[in-house]
This record gives sequence, structure tokens and C-alpha cells, in this order.
Amino acid sequence: MATSSREQEARDYLEKHRIMELLNYLTSSLLFFQPDKPREYLVSLLERLRLAKLTGVAFPFFMDQSNIVAMFEMMDSSNKGTISFVQYKKALNTLGLCTADEVLKDDGHGITLDKFKQEVDKRTKEIWSAF
Repeated sequence: MATSSREQEARDYLEKHRIMELLNYLTSSLLFFQPDKPREYLVSLLERLRLAKLTGVAFPFFMDQSNIVAMFEMMDSSNKGTISFVQYKKALNTLGLCTADEVLKDDGHGITLDKFKQEVDKRTKEIWSAF
């Protein structure tokens, strides 16, 4: 019984402080850039995050608008101007911006580039501002 309670406390702690989101985002950034010195890169990224929080400067995003557009265009291989909801959720998961079990609403319409960019920007800011 105590183990179950301790496990729940641990889960609650991780959720409260959004640790899994942070780790997902750091991992995605690490895989995106693949630096020669990954530990130094992560320390630098966390330090930039701390400075951004203290000073109000922009948070360190690893995806700029051109990267987001390129990712969307790769998924929209038929140039319809939309991607499927499944592709959308997978992309957010790959970027560390949602968890595999997170429930997102599918309105039945394709996801446009504008909606994709807005959601990536919004979720990225939410993650960084939580720290």
C-alpha cells in the first residue's frame, strides 16, 4: 500500500512541476541538433531557460518558423494545404509538445499550416513559461 501511495506522490510531483514535458522537450531539442557535447548543450539550454525566466527575454526555442513550415510540408506530401489529425498529433509528440496519451480534440477538419504553427508556438511557450 505504501508503495502505491509513494508512486502516486511521485506522479503528482512530476505532473505539478511539468517535469515530463521539460524532459520531452529537452530530448527533442537534443535529437534535433545532435550536438557533439550533449551534456554541455543541455546545461546551456537550461541556463538560457533560467535567464529567460529571470529577465523576461525570449525562451530558447529550437524550432523557428522555417523549421515548422518545413516539417508541415514534409507531412503534406500531396500539397493539399492540410495534414491529418494523426500526423498533427504525432508531430506534436515528436517535438515533445504533447504526450502520447494526451487527448486532443479532432474536429474532423484537416490541420492547416497556420493552425499547426499557432499550436506549436502556443505549446512551446506554455512549456517554457511553466519553468
